Amino acid sequence: MENSASTEITFPNDSNSSGVSWGAVIAGAFVAAALSLALLALGTGVGLSAASPWANVGASSSAIGWTAVIWMIVMQFIASSIGGYLAGRLRTKWVNIHTHEVYFRDTAHGFLVWAVGLVMTAAFLTSAAASMIGGVARSSATMAVTSGSAQPGAGLNGYFVDSFLRTGSPHTTPINDSVRGEIGLILLHSLREGTMSSSDKSYLSQIVAAQTGLDPNEAGDRVNTVYARAQQAADTTRKAIAHSMYWTFLALLVGAFCASFAATFGGKQRDRVVVV
Repeated sequence: MENSASTEITFPNDSNSSGVSWGAVIAGAFVAAALSLALLALGTGVGLSAASPWANVGASSSAIGWTAVIWMIVMQFIASSIGGYLAGRLRTKWVNIHTHEVYFRDTAHGFLVWAVGLVMTAAFLTSAAASMIGGVARSSATMAVTSGSAQPGAGLNGYFVDSFLRTGSPHTTPINDSVRGEIGLILLHSLREGTMSSSDKSYLSQIVAAQTGLDPNEAGDRVNTVYARAQQAADTTRKAIAHSMYWTFLALLVGAFCASFAATFGGKQRDRVVVV
């Protein structure tokens, strides 16, 4: 009578091995980054199609702003969820690991997918923006050299510099660039400090009076009016940037949660696969 030898199947203990499957994390991060860029391009195209420079044509600026916020959240939801799910399905199956530890590792994998994908997307967008800015700067420099001069006050505050120097009729001779640059520096410094000193205001009023032919009182009133408009524009820009950062933070939190949750869901499906 033959004795049947029983074969004992042993599984390696993964409790002391690395808890991160970097291959799955990087694969999920690449997918999340690629989807983020694709959805960003789609959202940008839709936004540009809805905007219009004509009055009463196209969506309003507030509608476009809220649509961009909603799309940014949806973009994070879709890209992070798919990336986290893939990381959960592709990671190595852990044997002899407590269920709570498996759940924690899956959550960590999803969070890592979100973090790596975010860094990859930010690096790509930063390099693309730097390339675009460099190209614009080179084109501007070429145009300045071709024309023989550059407008010192034609930056972000160039409109307000022109408002200081406007007259009842167009200038027949161009205003000295050094004057425009000096006004632009005074305005920029005053906006950064939050107020315009009395000495700067008096000096600026003298420049405006000399360049436009206004009497000192009218020149002082113009300086006060234009500076108040510049302050309002700067404050509006500051608030818009602050609000966009708040919504960006919320969208990123949604992305982190979705990636972590999707990784746990994918990991559970991965562990249910029966080896045949």
